[in-house]
Amino acid sequence: MSKSLLFLILTLFCLSGYEATAQTTTDYASLYGPINEQHLIESKWRYEYTLHVESNTVIHKAENYYDFFLYLRYDYTYQEFLNGEFSRGTWSLNDRTLFYSFKNIKKFEIADLNKKVMILEFNQPNAKGTYQYHFVSTTAEEAPFVKPWNELPDVIVEDTDPNVKKKERKWWAFGKYKNKKSKKNKNQIAEKQTYINVELIGGGYYGGVNPVMRDYTHIKSNGRLVKEHKSAQSGLKVTKKDISREELEEFAEWVTRQGFFEMNRIYDCEMPICQKRKRQKPTPIPLRLAITYGNRTKVITISIWGMDDNQIHYVDYPKELDNIIDAIQRMGNRIEEDMVSRK
Repeated sequence: MSKSLLFLILTLFCLSGYEATAQTTTDYASLYGPINEQHLIESKWRYEYTLHVESNTVIHKAENYYDFFLYLRYDYTYQEFLNGEFSRGTWSLNDRTLFYSFKNIKKFEIADLNKKVMILEFNQPNAKGTYQYHFVSTTAEEAPFVKPWNELPDVIVEDTDPNVKKKERKWWAFGKYKNKKSKKNKNQIAEKQTYINVELIGGGYYGGVNPVMRDYTHIKSNGRLVKEHKSAQSGLKVTKKDISREELEEFAEWVTRQGFFEMNRIYDCEMPICQKRKRQKPTPIPLRLAITYGNRTKVITISIWGMDDNQIHYVDYPKELDNIIDAIQRMGNRIEEDMVSRK
């Protein structure tokens, strides 16, 4: 066999293997499955570089004062910051296709997505090959987006697992309360327990003599509850307590029976009077409730929650949501010392 023929065979073999690899890497749906939109909601990203996939060549980097940030909001709108200029639009997700317009590109395939990295892949009509925008996750402090004062704030609460164990009364059980002692250390059994996470933030109206600036309750899977309440005159008050594992699991099961994970993601205005109320004072503060139970996660936003002085429910949402919200608030507001004394 001549050297030229051998070289031709090897070249064809490499090309066929390369084409098969390229085709396989773009078949995202079959390889990785659909993207959960909850992983995109309220995410902020900073552009790093553009990659030409076929040649594995970086053709553009975020340097020389090139600043590009993307913020995907909970209401399917996005905010964009590109070299000092802001723009807005809408986004949606179908399987792994992100419908988001940037320059001449109307949609992108999500090649990779995790807590730190997002890769958007696309093809240009006037260019050959496949390209990828590589983004890294950024914090609210690093991003240039300024959130309006009356929108839900981003709050991160760091807590520690306390050594003191307390008896607790279950107010959310609507009259059924028990006292139980923990028999095992939470850290020893945490890995065997179903993951539970509860976050409740916002709601009500901003106004009055002492307007509330922050109202946030976070219950972690280890049972640690942290409640932050900040008002204009009283300042920030942080309350920390423990919820027993038994109560937390019973609460999660009760939430499931209430149909929480089957509810809509957003409950917004349907009548003109509701839209008008958004622009009136005291200003409505949207409420957001996020609950994770095992592999099920739901984030629900209510644009106007609670009644104003007119005693009107402006947004139509399931009454079960009020039951769940009330249960969380009761757990956050109850006084531990009183419950310990009621043995």
